[in-house]
Amino acid sequence: MLTVWIVVLCHLIALLCVHACDRQHDQNAYGGHSLQCQKLDAAGLLTVDEWYAYFSIEEVHQVVLKSGTIDSYVASESPIAKAGVLANIGPNGAKSQGAKPGVVIASPSTSDPDYLFTWTRDSSLVFKALIDQFTSGEDTSLRVHIDNFVISEATLQQVSNPSGTVSSGGLGEPKFNIDETAFTGAWGRPQRDGPALRSTAIISYANWLRANGNSSFVANTLWPIIKLDLDYVASNWNQSTFDLWEEISSASFFTTAVQHRALREGAALTTAIGQTSVASNYDTQADNLLCFLQSYWNPTGAYVTANTGGGRSGKDANTVLTSIHTFDPSAGCDVVTFQPCSDKALSNLKVYVDGFRSIYTINSGIAANAAAATGRYPEDSYMGGNPWYLATFAVAEQLYDALIVWDAQGSLNVTSTSLAFFQQFSPSVAVGTYDSSSATFTTLTSAVKRFADGFIAVNANFTPSDGALAEQYSRNTGAPVSAVDLTWSYASALTAFDARAGKASPGWGAAGLIVPASCSSNSGGGGGDTVPVTFNVQATTVFGENIYLTGSVDALQNWSPDTALLLSAANYPTWSTTVNLPASTSVQYKFIRKFNGQVTWESDPNRQINTPASGSFTENDTWR
Repeated sequence: MLTVWIVVLCHLIALLCVHACDRQHDQNAYGGHSLQCQKLDAAGLLTVDEWYAYFSIEEVHQVVLKSGTIDSYVASESPIAKAGVLANIGPNGAKSQGAKPGVVIASPSTSDPDYLFTWTRDSSLVFKALIDQFTSGEDTSLRVHIDNFVISEATLQQVSNPSGTVSSGGLGEPKFNIDETAFTGAWGRPQRDGPALRSTAIISYANWLRANGNSSFVANTLWPIIKLDLDYVASNWNQSTFDLWEEISSASFFTTAVQHRALREGAALTTAIGQTSVASNYDTQADNLLCFLQSYWNPTGAYVTANTGGGRSGKDANTVLTSIHTFDPSAGCDVVTFQPCSDKALSNLKVYVDGFRSIYTINSGIAANAAAATGRYPEDSYMGGNPWYLATFAVAEQLYDALIVWDAQGSLNVTSTSLAFFQQFSPSVAVGTYDSSSATFTTLTSAVKRFADGFIAVNANFTPSDGALAEQYSRNTGAPVSAVDLTWSYASALTAFDARAGKASPGWGAAGLIVPASCSSNSGGGGGDTVPVTFNVQATTVFGENIYLTGSVDALQNWSPDTALLLSAANYPTWSTTVNLPASTSVQYKFIRKFNGQVTWESDPNRQINTPASGSFTENDTWR
């Protein structure tokens, strides 16, 4: 596919080149490059290799946007992405042999990496996209897949696994074998985003069924599945979790936000079907989650810190994915839920994108206000630390979502927080509200649309000719790398393309929410309150060596060196992390070093603190 639209692109450029040569403006006609008109063949075309040799990615983007080939890419890639998703759903998907009905394989890749598993998170996000297509009437043939998904997830909920049983933490298990048996290998457990995302997907289906006269199926079949997940969220939201990249155990912005959404939707559904006895607890915990959600904002850096632990900058696709997966078009540019057009979400987007401009070779030469390839986080080293298709599509989708709201409300607001974002497109723009009839509104929204299309163009540049979407593409060459035919990549293309077309899912209750004046860290699960404890340790290390923390309670990974908490070296030689620990509790702990796979523990005895009943606590130590 890429070859097809590149050829179209080359035809256009050839005409421009010939025109430039005719005017004897060969030099500097395009950004200072020599077009070497004599290399144009008889048809007036450069070869694809010559094209990339003479033009930067930025120049490709500009011609793509001017020539309308983004529309061509979207039109041709959409059916390929849809087929890619369906091929990875059992039992009849072309690449999902061995998967039970409704099971989503992450990828057919079985080595380097082996992704032939089903993740609750991935499956739920994929099926939320399919459910939206079904409930909107876009594709009514999807119902059999949706019903199979519901049955499969109900089965997986009951599978005992290393995280526990259905009643003892098993719902936090991140992945399963595709035959619906437990995966028992070592992994980052638990991951608490899965139950929230699964309940959101199934609630979307339940709402459609109720609106179409099938309330009994919702009450008798779907509600018991949904309730298990919502109860898990309400009881465990304030416990440590591995983030959606399965690397950091702390608290995650993405997880907190999708848990908040799930409980809001759950409270509304319980009221609608007469299960009001649990609605109050869901609302209470949703309020607490909303309060906690605000703590991720970094006012100094003007971005959202993705995780409370991990020792990284916190600039992460986690935050952009949060914005699009908690988008509620009825909430406008609400800032407390970080809606796509909120000033904090826009500021965060700029900081996140800018974090990749100088680290990828394929981004070289791109202007500071042009689209760029983006990955998970700048410090990433997995499979070489490359751009991800789904991350770059997510940036475009957030911008398209913002445009949907601005167009609907007929205005946009520039605040001191979002000013830097808008100044990318209009350096002289000032803080203020701009009505849709104003020239500034037109200038800014048109520029944002081009900016969003630019991210689609980036992925288009590195989509192979058959339209297949892997997990990543090389930071140096743009060649697809890592897992082939990633289901999440295909789903991210579908949702970005729908947003570009102005399509939005129904609201979920984000409109008009107010952060409570007083918030509790108690999850309501009977485990009591927790308090944030900051651990600081003075430790000198060599390059590549890191300091970790583990201890006697679940939040400190129960003395496990494999899942110990990585501390931040932002204030080196002080290493730090903040962990929510049980209040009024005696906790033992130790720091450990990890270097080249070797683990070194501190000397005995164990350290010990007594956590306070409320407030916060800081412990300052020196490595021994």
